[in-house]
Amino acid sequence: MSGGAVREGGCACGRTRYRITGEPIMVHHCLCCQCQQQTGSTGVVNGFWESDRVELLSGELAEFCVPGGSGEPHTIARCKDCGTAVFSYYGRLGRLMTGVRTGCLDEPGSITPDVTIFTAEAMPWVRFDGDIPQFEGYYDPREVLPEESLDRLRALGQRRKAGEG
Repeated sequence: MSGGAVREGGCACGRTRYRITGEPIMVHHCLCCQCQQQTGSTGVVNGFWESDRVELLSGELAEFCVPGGSGEPHTIARCKDCGTAVFSYYGRLGRLMTGVRTGCLDEPGSITPDVTIFTAEAMPWVRFDGDIPQFEGYYDPREVLPEESLDRLRALGQRRKAGEG
């Protein structure tokens, strides 16, 4: 794993634990109808890291595949014992990038979303932080993310094109 900040987290029952090294590439606060349905809530906050920066320390995960907004599969990894959603994998980058449900971090407040997306699908009473860029649908990462994050995304894209993940 790469160096940098270290965060840990886990599921509701405590059997599944993980560690992440480094800062996320990006953090999405997604309010789309699919995220609402999959979480039973108003949406989800996912931090995205290269998968080699995410280490499962204990527990077993069960995976469930649902349709993603892009039309490609979205795999949700849940604690096998309690069902807490911990990770997500999206079709575009496969297993090369892990979406971590930031609410499962030991210190979830250590992560701030880079963007709030799909605001057009938000529950009518949801309020937004004016300091976080908002988009009615998806967004162009080149307009929001720092160059370092874009470089990390490009590197994952090249690995995917080379047949990894």
